[in-house]
Amino acid sequence: MYRETNWALRPGRAEDVEAMAELRAEVMREDLVRLGRYDEHRVRQRLRDGFSPAHTSVIEVDGALAGCVTVRPYEDGEGLYLEHFYLDPATQGRGLGTAVLRDLLARADEASLQVRLVVLQGSAARRLYEREGFAWESEDPVDVLMVRNPRPPAGGR
Repeated sequence: MYRETNWALRPGRAEDVEAMAELRAEVMREDLVRLGRYDEHRVRQRLRDGFSPAHTSVIEVDGALAGCVTVRPYEDGEGLYLEHFYLDPATQGRGLGTAVLRDLLARADEASLQVRLVVLQGSAARRLYEREGFAWESEDPVDVLMVRNPRPPAGGR
């Protein structure tokens, strides 16, 4: 678990889009280069095109930007898509991603909702998702689609 309790999620705002686009470009660069898919403009524009302040939370540590995550409902309302989950490299490796993900998954479990996400082939983030109960669903040469079914409440069957 994250060693500090000084992190929080705050609602996204329209003015967060450029900071999130820059963070995405920084965090995804190595994996996209490895996959031969890095484009300086496109990496930012994809976030801008899909940015939804209503579904995005900004991750803050001690009140400073540390990352972001978007959780959108499926069109049929029967599940959630987790996307745009990026942490500033300075905050990585200390359990913050695990803490944020567990918080989001606890909410999905309370609502009995399945969660899906896409992770890049070969991304280290896949190990985090697998540890938290996500399983492979399908893949292509670039992306792996993963799914996690809701867990029953503690003490429940």
